[in-house]
Amino acid sequence: MAVAYLAAPGSRADDSDSAGTPVVHERPETQLNRWQEDWSVLADPELRTEPLDNLKYIPLSSSDPNSYASLGLDLRERVESTQIDPFGIGNPHANTYLIQRMDIYADVHPNANWQVFVQLQDDRAFSKDIVTPVDKDPLDLEQAFVTYSNHLAGGTLRVRVGRQQMGFDLQRFIGVRDGPNVRQSFDAVWLDWEKSSWRFITFWSHPVQDLPEKTFDDYSSGALQYGGFRIERNDVGPGKLSAYYSRYDANAAHYLDGSGNERRDNLDLRYAIARGAVDWDLEGMRQTGRVGNEQIRAWAVGSRGGYAFKGVPWSPRIGLQLDLASGDQRHGDGTIGTFNPLFPNAYYFTLASTPTYANLIHVRPSLELHPLHNLKFIGALGLQWRQTTSDAVYVIPDRPLADTAGQPGRWTGKYEQLRAEWAITRHWSGAVEGVQYQVGDVIRRAGGLNANYLGVELRFAW
Repeated sequence: MAVAYLAAPGSRADDSDSAGTPVVHERPETQLNRWQEDWSVLADPELRTEPLDNLKYIPLSSSDPNSYASLGLDLRERVESTQIDPFGIGNPHANTYLIQRMDIYADVHPNANWQVFVQLQDDRAFSKDIVTPVDKDPLDLEQAFVTYSNHLAGGTLRVRVGRQQMGFDLQRFIGVRDGPNVRQSFDAVWLDWEKSSWRFITFWSHPVQDLPEKTFDDYSSGALQYGGFRIERNDVGPGKLSAYYSRYDANAAHYLDGSGNERRDNLDLRYAIARGAVDWDLEGMRQTGRVGNEQIRAWAVGSRGGYAFKGVPWSPRIGLQLDLASGDQRHGDGTIGTFNPLFPNAYYFTLASTPTYANLIHVRPSLELHPLHNLKFIGALGLQWRQTTSDAVYVIPDRPLADTAGQPGRWTGKYEQLRAEWAITRHWSGAVEGVQYQVGDVIRRAGGLNANYLGVELRFAW
């Protein structure tokens, strides 16, 4: 049975093992991108075991199991308690509020080659004192695209056109922004070709700008554009190697050391290993280009790895994360050295969303424990410095804290993080995360305070 299964950016999707033996299909697991799920397996009546399976697989043809439609729903409720602004600057009091995300979608496969996917979002923030575009987006179009896939030159070609979401690797720089309430979408043309261990990708997009007030008012335009091409190769030594070039164009960009139209050229290289008890991920990006009349010379490096003690009670894993991102070295020298984190996933650090990939040195040892197969505890200690004292301290998404640029002291602060994740059932999951951030003198002199965060989350996926 041919299956029209589409791979997410930065991932692989194969319908057979390395020997070419067909995979025995089971009910699909819930994916971060719901359009990746292949519900054609429910053409087999024995797998229709849940009450609403007649809506997860709606046959469109009596003779072709790949011709079907599928409906789905995601609901996330999260209660958060934290300072309104990072470190209490400007708003020293805490705010406790509820953020709610609801997505409904229809996934239509006329046959094995075509897919039409439409997803609506309704994101709300209740009792939040300051609401931003990543907190609230009442009923709007989150994704709507058409995909064509077919065999070409011994591989598989996929072309996707329309509003869509994408993420690369650990989503340090290109992510779906799943941590906040409103995810990042792109109006884009996407093309990839995959054969054996190789994958080639090219895309061009207008990132969607989310507006928090009215329904169906999100938009994209030529004022902000992003695109590039990417090459992936599996089985390079013990791991996977990938590289991509991308271009970021933004009108009327503003940095502490310059303003104007921004053209930023990004060259990214990543190598990842997951063998036995060891996992390791190393990624680096170099940025050049111009902002107005100023040249861009920026860079970032991220590394995350760990060792899992298999066969030991609670399966402990010790980890170490190191992140470096350049800042601007000298004001008025004609060069902007501040790294632009592009479209990161905020939870790459913590859900508290205080640090970002700009003028940063970040070291984070961690410990994971698995007391049950569906329960995970994570404890981590984060230590942070500025890469240069000439530039500011930056917070999500890439905002400089006032009165920190040019001030003495590299030390930004430290945080302790505790997180629990519970996969309750196939459809339900929960998480609790607490973060305490103790600021350094440079933030304290700017009016900042120690910051606490607590988030309690419940998710339902159907």
